[in-house]
Amino acid sequence: MMLAGINLTPALPELFLLCAASLLLIVDLLLGDERQNLSYALSLLALLGTGWLVWHNQPGDVAQYTFNRMFVLDGMAWVTKLAAVMTVALVMVFGRVYAEDRGFFKSEYRILMLFALFGLFVLISANNLLAMYVGLEVMSLATYALVALERDSVRSTEAAMKYFVLGALASGMLLYGMSMVYGGTRTLFVEDIAAMLSSGAANAILVKIGLVFMVAGLAFKLGAVPFHMWVPDVYHGSPTAVTLFVSSAPKLAAFVFLTRTLVIALPALHVDWQMMLTVLAVASIAIGNLTAIAQTNLKRMLAYSAISHMGFVILGVMTNTQDGVAASMFYVVTYMLMTLGGFGLILLLARSGFEAENLSDLKGLAKRSPLFGGVLLLVMFSMAGIPSTVGFISKFSVLSAVLASGQTWLTVTVVLLSVIGAFYYLRIVKLAYFDAPESSEGFTRCPSQRVLLVLTALAILALGVMPQWLLDLCSRNIHLG
Repeated sequence: MMLAGINLTPALPELFLLCAASLLLIVDLLLGDERQNLSYALSLLALLGTGWLVWHNQPGDVAQYTFNRMFVLDGMAWVTKLAAVMTVALVMVFGRVYAEDRGFFKSEYRILMLFALFGLFVLISANNLLAMYVGLEVMSLATYALVALERDSVRSTEAAMKYFVLGALASGMLLYGMSMVYGGTRTLFVEDIAAMLSSGAANAILVKIGLVFMVAGLAFKLGAVPFHMWVPDVYHGSPTAVTLFVSSAPKLAAFVFLTRTLVIALPALHVDWQMMLTVLAVASIAIGNLTAIAQTNLKRMLAYSAISHMGFVILGVMTNTQDGVAASMFYVVTYMLMTLGGFGLILLLARSGFEAENLSDLKGLAKRSPLFGGVLLLVMFSMAGIPSTVGFISKFSVLSAVLASGQTWLTVTVVLLSVIGAFYYLRIVKLAYFDAPESSEGFTRCPSQRVLLVLTALAILALGVMPQWLLDLCSRNIHLG
């Protein structure tokens, strides 16, 4: 599809999503508050259409460029966009009853999520540092607003304020780093930066200074230590339906951002950024796991758990190898499943006036419902990395890549830290199976949420037993050279 000489085909999902979100803004004025179910159905329809376009827009072995090479559609973008659109659709379904009970089942909740997804898509396909920054800011601004959706809640507005201030600081560092890289290479395009550095025509000192600021900004977006302090506060302060979004889809964009800016644009500085990523990864896994043990609030525990999981994603990218980056992609995609399962259970237990945020709220869950007790068991086992679940395969893939890169000490250290981290996941299983229930209240009334939660748990198990097709898909769609 050509318009004024510009090939629009690679960007069709983004154009459709932007038009659909804008149209929903107008339609919402006509529908009013009393017809939110129709608005909800239209939002899901917009996601379905976007997903269909992404699926049929597969790039093949050769990347497709448009908008003067600022936008690229390659295998990595295709896989992560598919995962992102499915994740956002599931977030909307999981969060529906929760949002209705708390009075924010309104169009702004869904439209902000659609605009955040649009920013995420732009970031994933950006082939130019400024285009990446624009995508990142579109996604971030929509996410800040989502966190503050419960305007009458002090905890929610405080979390949004912290997220906004620290996010603005990280964006400033990232932009400053990009400007230094531009100053050193005289280009903003990913492949041209790599070519300038490999030819020796770039100012390497200036680029290395920029690299430090860029890694700091990226670490904030991933929630890696020591830029992680916003994560538990935002997870705890947000409405759980929003926490589910914040903890899932943006991680996909952060992985692609990390890969494009470091592995593809700055391979010549591999030694420099590998050292920084190693420190970030080990510190994230260590502090994330150790701090999670001390938590009594479920959302804060999952926040520290997310920090340790992002350490694994960074580890795979750090290897700078095809297998390592593919393992990271597999990890971040399967982490979406585990997050949906974890926060989906919190939403299942929540009801009007009750948040189900504390670990004690899970006591006796298996006695109240053996089915959802089984779901909890699979999700926690997967997060801990127990065999026969996809969490084990994802951890094993990353650690194999790290070991193959010759860093045995690092592999052993991470394995030991993971064993320590398994404690707090198994503690939850113990609460659900061996403690007496403190409540006999029922679960959420939404049948679609229950069905999707069970399907999520089955997917965790199925991918743990038969992971090869997804491993192959990730491996086939990573092209670093």
